[in-house]
Amino acid sequence: MRVGRLTLCKIVSSHLYHMHRPSPSLYRQMSVAAGLKDSGIFRTQGLIGGKWVGAHDGKTLQVNNPSTGEIIADVPLMGRKETNDAISSAYDAFSSWSKLTAAERSKYLRKWYDLIMSHKEELGQLITLEQGKPLKEALGEVNYGASFIEFFAEEAKRIYGDIIPATLTDRRLFVLKQVGPALACGCTVVVKPSELTPLTALAAAELALQAGIPPGVLNVVMGNAPDIGDALLASSQVRKITFTGSTAVGKKLMAGAAGTVKRVSLELGGNAPCIVFDDADLDVAVKGVLAAKFRNSGQTCVCANRVIVQEGIYEKFAEAFSKSVQNLQVGDGFTEGVVQGPLINEAAVQKVESFIQDAISKGAKVILGGKRHSLGTTFYEPTVVTDVKSEMLLAREEVFGPVAPLLRFKTEEEAIRIANDTNAGLAAYIFTNNVQRTWRVSEALEYGLVGVNEGIISTEVAPFGGVKQSGLGREGSKYGIDEYLEMKYVCLGDMNRK
Repeated sequence: MRVGRLTLCKIVSSHLYHMHRPSPSLYRQMSVAAGLKDSGIFRTQGLIGGKWVGAHDGKTLQVNNPSTGEIIADVPLMGRKETNDAISSAYDAFSSWSKLTAAERSKYLRKWYDLIMSHKEELGQLITLEQGKPLKEALGEVNYGASFIEFFAEEAKRIYGDIIPATLTDRRLFVLKQVGPALACGCTVVVKPSELTPLTALAAAELALQAGIPPGVLNVVMGNAPDIGDALLASSQVRKITFTGSTAVGKKLMAGAAGTVKRVSLELGGNAPCIVFDDADLDVAVKGVLAAKFRNSGQTCVCANRVIVQEGIYEKFAEAFSKSVQNLQVGDGFTEGVVQGPLINEAAVQKVESFIQDAISKGAKVILGGKRHSLGTTFYEPTVVTDVKSEMLLAREEVFGPVAPLLRFKTEEEAIRIANDTNAGLAAYIFTNNVQRTWRVSEALEYGLVGVNEGIISTEVAPFGGVKQSGLGREGSKYGIDEYLEMKYVCLGDMNRK
């Protein structure tokens, strides 16, 4: 959850399941859902100009709980007209919001952060309810998302211009950074969450209103993704689009933004390699790869997609890693001890199944898992596959599921070649106790993020982003704020006049 950016996601048809679930789990989730609806932050309409509104034609779409298939809520199926209204609202609010001092905007954002943290439990429950991930992990996501609001509330007060030494004695030169589409910089936004998981974004928007952020500064629309995207791309009032999602959709947005020459930031697909060298600490490597691979059931853009293991430690690693994966508890996210929830929908499960079948047909071996979980719906068993080759789909494309493909290599040069043999370049991981190798390999890897002996590397204080076809721009850190600023040069002449 990083509010303050536009997120356009491809619509994937959801599927409502009619399978019997263990009654304690179902009752627990029904109880949580009822409590959330009385919490004061549960919203099921779009936010335009500070008002909660439905679609103009009254159409809605369902938000389902992936653990049970139950309907959580109906939300508006918005399109071009509602998006244009949101753009107009944001445009009108810009003039006043941008004129506030950085200190004033910082206070609003700090209050918003405080409200999010005071409602952390409810927001975490909402994430688990609509997305399926374990509650502990969902609470971590709330902390992570809120940390960006806190960080940029502080960073907004540190946006400076420069005075450049003049080349002529009668001139003074300035570089001033103007505002971009980040709230901390004085800009207004239209947020478009995924249709599959809109409720957390709506709850965060409700807390923004409670924090006193003026109407129109933050707007939320959801529904028909192509229509919403087309409206945003066509509007000359929208100066920048930032998108998290697939590379295919990112390319379309980049092409569409050319018509009005918009700035674009893209966080797209990954194919993260996780390289384990012979000299790695086995326990550290197993723990790190487990964290990098199975967080959110493998459904993050920085999840390890290929585990590339040196031949001298391959068998030992495969055995130790499989034992750890076997101990992962699968279930609904509200059950104590569960670390693996369901996949987001049926299409995600079918994609995993097709990748597994492709690998088996080409000689790979499933040594753990490899099928749907007995819990039903969209649960899938944590899976380990050995003897994976680079030509298999598991190594070529992002599986986005709880599957760890193990590839074998001999030399450092071969590991680097395998790791870089992809159009993606978001995150990479290496495990080694050799300091010199750490630097050599980190420099050679064509990735925006590299974790060394660590599987969880994301933080608000470091720049997050990829190279090649994994995107453009950076989120987080002092560099992230530059994505939302324009640079202006001012030359003052006749400065020697007395």
